[in-house]
Amino acid sequence: MSVDHNSVRPWRMIDRRKSRKIWVGDVPVGGGSPITVQSMTNTLTTDVKATIAQIRDLEVAGADIVRVSCPDEESSVALKQIVPEITVPIVADIHFHYKRGIEAAQNGAACLRINPGNIGSAARVKEVIQAAKDNNCSMRIGVNAGSLEKDLLEKYGEPCPDAMVESALRHIQILEDHDFFNFKISCKASDVFMACAAYQQLSEACDYPLHVGITEAGGLRSGTIKSAIGMGNLLWAGIGDTIRVSLSADPVEEIKAGFDILKSLGLRHRGVNVISCPSCARQQFQVIDTVQRLEERLAHITTPMTLSIIGCVVNGPGEALMTDVGLTGGGSGTHQIYIGGEKAHRFHTGDQDIVDHIVEMVENKVAEIKSGSELTGQ
Repeated sequence: MSVDHNSVRPWRMIDRRKSRKIWVGDVPVGGGSPITVQSMTNTLTTDVKATIAQIRDLEVAGADIVRVSCPDEESSVALKQIVPEITVPIVADIHFHYKRGIEAAQNGAACLRINPGNIGSAARVKEVIQAAKDNNCSMRIGVNAGSLEKDLLEKYGEPCPDAMVESALRHIQILEDHDFFNFKISCKASDVFMACAAYQQLSEACDYPLHVGITEAGGLRSGTIKSAIGMGNLLWAGIGDTIRVSLSADPVEEIKAGFDILKSLGLRHRGVNVISCPSCARQQFQVIDTVQRLEERLAHITTPMTLSIIGCVVNGPGEALMTDVGLTGGGSGTHQIYIGGEKAHRFHTGDQDIVDHIVEMVENKVAEIKSGSELTGQ
């Protein structure tokens, strides 16, 4: 027996905003496609070896799309060496120079992060758009509260949702006037309220896919919390087709946080979802240490799984009924193991390390799930 992670319950359903579908390389974005998770490299793009290594780490973590910075010609040329060595599509952040956009599109970028109104004359904009068309390259309009156009700041007095949405619509119009529609939009701010209000307005003003994020959110802990509040609010409202959690941390942590946010809302499942108690005087084993060790040992698993680790019998049996594998603490060093929501066997602490035993149970369950998927052709 396996727990059905896709069972539909009316109180759990999120009605996602309907949007157009675009492609970033071979990855669909919008149009009902799975919400993708992104990050960005922080190596020098000209350091090809280091950049490839970091992108590969992001691939292992589950990244669907990776952005790299191309501030100069050497960086955009480096894409020629980088792209053939990795599997995820690359978004080139070209800043303000139109030539970087042309070079990046020609050298293998799958998408350009650009604000067309910021790269000069209409002729230059047309050249970049033509390079994108010629190389099957999509675009992302990247509006940021910290870099709004001067006339909009003068009009509104300060960065605000109205100014951000007007900026986005202005850039949309430029691309549409050049018969280009293969793009997504972000409308980011470091202020949660401003970002959420801007995305809500923008979601009603157009049907293009939205890249959602709280920009410059902060360090690993505070930034993850801030992003979860802002992005979680938007995703719960059905807004968002691709996400990036912007952290002052290892980019791999951004991917982990992104999947955890999606997982918590039931929008995407990847890897082991651990349900565990905070522990208290009732615990019959060291819950905190056990969970920390399990998260490390199970990080390699990508199959959607639920695992409950509860220190005592108050909530343990109830949680275990709803998870693929469960551990409920019992007295005298004897604990109950559940598989597929049913009692399986008792585990005696002296027989084996508790973490080794749970890892074995989870890996066996993964093999069972995979075998079942192969039999049904899923």
